Amino acid sequence: MSLPPPTDRHDLPDEPRLLVAPGGARTLPYQPRSARSNIVFAFAVTLALALAWVVRNVILLVYVSALFAVVLTPIVNWLMKPKIGKWNFSRVQAILVLLIFALSGLILFIAFALPPVVRDLQEFTRELPTRMPILIQRSQSIPLIHHLNLQSLSSKFEDIASGFATYVFYSIRNWAGVLVDVLTGVVLTIYFMIEGDDAYAWVLSFFPPRRRRRLDSTLRTAQLRMGKWLLGQGALMAILGVLSTVVFLSLHIRYAYALGVLMGLFNIIPVAGAAVSMAFVLVVAGIDSWGRVAGALIFYFVWVQLENSYLIPKIMKSSVDLAGLAVLIALLLGAAVAGVAGALVAVPTAVLVAVLIDEYVVYHDSLLEEPPVGG
Repeated sequence: MSLPPPTDRHDLPDEPRLLVAPGGARTLPYQPRSARSNIVFAFAVTLALALAWVVRNVILLVYVSALFAVVLTPIVNWLMKPKIGKWNFSRVQAILVLLIFALSGLILFIAFALPPVVRDLQEFTRELPTRMPILIQRSQSIPLIHHLNLQSLSSKFEDIASGFATYVFYSIRNWAGVLVDVLTGVVLTIYFMIEGDDAYAWVLSFFPPRRRRRLDSTLRTAQLRMGKWLLGQGALMAILGVLSTVVFLSLHIRYAYALGVLMGLFNIIPVAGAAVSMAFVLVVAGIDSWGRVAGALIFYFVWVQLENSYLIPKIMKSSVDLAGLAVLIALLLGAAVAGVAGALVAVPTAVLVAVLIDEYVVYHDSLLEEPPVGG
């Protein structure tokens, strides 16, 4: 058996040589990827993006639930602090108390606010043929209104009222789907608040220890600012709700308490929430008197000036440190991407993005200063 001929040392492929870094650590030099690895990588990225697009609704639901869990966790931690002797709430019990409080508020609102609204809607639908001429006669006093074909608008309103029941019947399926998504989001939020620490640690385990500590510190800073956002936004919601109720009662607008609660709740979406709820107020006020519409508009104008010039700088700017333009852009992007759900999480997402950019992208002046030259 003959041995193979000896191989010349120069015929062997060069072994990778270790490079010595300034700190003494040895690293391998950068080696470019082959064409095959680039193709496989591009295919994997394309497949992942296609899969993400297919399940985008699920990803959005999980993201919104996780974000709400992060925002609500400070409230749960606050409920766990008080002690009665040696006993205090566990995390699950604190979440249960928070859930019972939210459900109780929703049940009370439905029980006291909706029945008069439904009753008046039924009465309004029955009396619409007789009320429309009165509304048309009142609207004649509005400047430039004579350019509109009011008789055509009256007939269209009557058609809409007659077909409203049919629309409600056929839209039950869509509303059922929305209800299922909301319930799923609530369940996911509860699970994130219970097991969020384990999931958070698992995600951080994918990063090297040094980067893991930096990312952990950055995300905890973002969580703290999100909690401050919730407190600030809650204060704005309470102020708007109370002021709206007082003004609507003084103007004798129907459903003043219900509309005041809606004004406060909808204000969880900055800027857009109050505008949407005010549209409902103007519709209700317009049924009875144009003077009440004017009073509601004056109140809304005063509120916008008060909120933008005093309340937001005092409550939000100092805690969240987001400019008004950044909030507006975040709302537009969130609403365009995911509708109402996107608008709900737009500001917390903007806070998260701002913290990440400040940590990983922005070059601070202290880092750019050159060290002093030794004499």
